[in-house]
Amino acid sequence: MSAEFDISDLSRRMQGAVATLKHELGGLRTGRASASLVEPVHVEAYGQTMALNQLATISVPEPRMLSVHVWDKAMVGAVDKAIRNANLGLSPTVEGQVLRIRIPELNEQRRKEMAKVAHRYAEEARIAVRHVRRDGLDMLKKLLKDKAIGEDDEKRHESEVQKLTDQFVNEIDFALNAKETEIMQV
Repeated sequence: MSAEFDISDLSRRMQGAVATLKHELGGLRTGRASASLVEPVHVEAYGQTMALNQLATISVPEPRMLSVHVWDKAMVGAVDKAIRNANLGLSPTVEGQVLRIRIPELNEQRRKEMAKVAHRYAEEARIAVRHVRRDGLDMLKKLLKDKAIGEDDEKRHESEVQKLTDQFVNEIDFALNAKETEIMQV
């Protein structure tokens, strides 16, 4: 393998696209409680904006319930307000320093909308992987043009890049299918 062409860098970049997809899919509501549902919530606290997980412990005591234990009693109101204003469709019930959030059942139309969003996330990830592939192939063409590698090496590396691309696209499809099954379950 030539020193100028680093397929592990392409692999790392493609893995980043898949990791981003998995993070985005984790934030999609499926009717089942998950701590990742409230991850994007930011709270105005102590004169700045802070992530919810920096102010509270988030747990899932039941399949349709989230529990948010706020560490500082003074922040309970701010956390409650932030969750309500986050456009997640969630309404916490305050019990002392603990906020209980019941996750409502999803209707069929909402499930289909969620599946469409999941498909959009997956397509964005596929596009990102293809961009990395294009960068790798462009790099190979430049190395061939500069006579840093031969045609045989270029063809071999092109094949490796395509195999890597196929591997990550399959991983994206697998993640999408798993999420879609989870969303559509009644």
